[in-house]
Amino acid sequence: MINRVGGAAVAVLTMALAVGCSGLTAPHRTAAGAPVAAPLKAARSVSVEAAGVPAGIFVASATTAARIPRYSHIVVVVLENHSYQEIIGSSSAPFLSQVARSGAVMTRSYAVTHPSQPNYLALFSGSTHGVSSDSCPQTLTGPNLASALRSHGHSFVGYSESMRAVGFAGCSQGHYVRKHNPWVDFDSLPGSVSQPMNAFPLNPAKLPTVSFVVPNLQHDMHDGTIAQSDAWLRQHLGGYSSWALTHNSLLIVTADEDDRSAGNRIATILSGAHVRPGFYGGRVTHYGILRSVLDSYRITGFGKAATAARLTGMWTS
Repeated sequence: MINRVGGAAVAVLTMALAVGCSGLTAPHRTAAGAPVAAPLKAARSVSVEAAGVPAGIFVASATTAARIPRYSHIVVVVLENHSYQEIIGSSSAPFLSQVARSGAVMTRSYAVTHPSQPNYLALFSGSTHGVSSDSCPQTLTGPNLASALRSHGHSFVGYSESMRAVGFAGCSQGHYVRKHNPWVDFDSLPGSVSQPMNAFPLNPAKLPTVSFVVPNLQHDMHDGTIAQSDAWLRQHLGGYSSWALTHNSLLIVTADEDDRSAGNRIATILSGAHVRPGFYGGRVTHYGILRSVLDSYRITGFGKAATAARLTGMWTS
């Protein structure tokens, strides 16, 4: 079923919250007569109040849906220490709002723990490896996204802003910190998978199959502001986000954790080809994001990603 909220507040669609469902086809109308877009059919309704979605917006939640497409490229961006409510609809984040308008917003996306480092490990390897702090260095073994992709003939690169050299293994350098760069922790991976941000290709077609983009502490919302991060994202990923829509590619923006104010509920946005815009209420964690990326390349999940709930409901084919 689809949960529809009273139309009296539907003006939100045309006001400050930029993350509406504009751009969808087959619009319906609320009791107030304002058009809102039709979402996917939902297997169950979602509590709009719990989701934090403005009144007048349809919310879709699906337990079964089309399989994630086999993408040519997936780029995953990880931001820092802000809750869902602080990001979605923020007037300080016009670029992220633009990305959300063209994509799918997960209203029940959660990090797995605190502090930062184990969340990055969960997202990359399906396990926190028992790490419960930001201590550095870590030396880890076991399956991970990069090794899985490489063993199936695909490629992976992590791009870290302010990292001084390819394969740099130091714990910090300026605004760069290794705790946000989990691929460095796995000795089985070559140093070439860890690249500075200035190696990010100007031509998106030259990107690896899957890449992670990790801004430095000033631009990932950890030390700097939401506005500073949003401007950085526009500068470095604005081109890719537009290109992905028509080139069988996907952008995923998520966060490592919240600010300990919202039960670790974080913003996760998907934008690109084969994504139907809207708000989606299926619960997902870092493990589910990893499983979904692996699913795109028909790779079996590992660790907690083997059984985690997938990103579902938004795929058009």
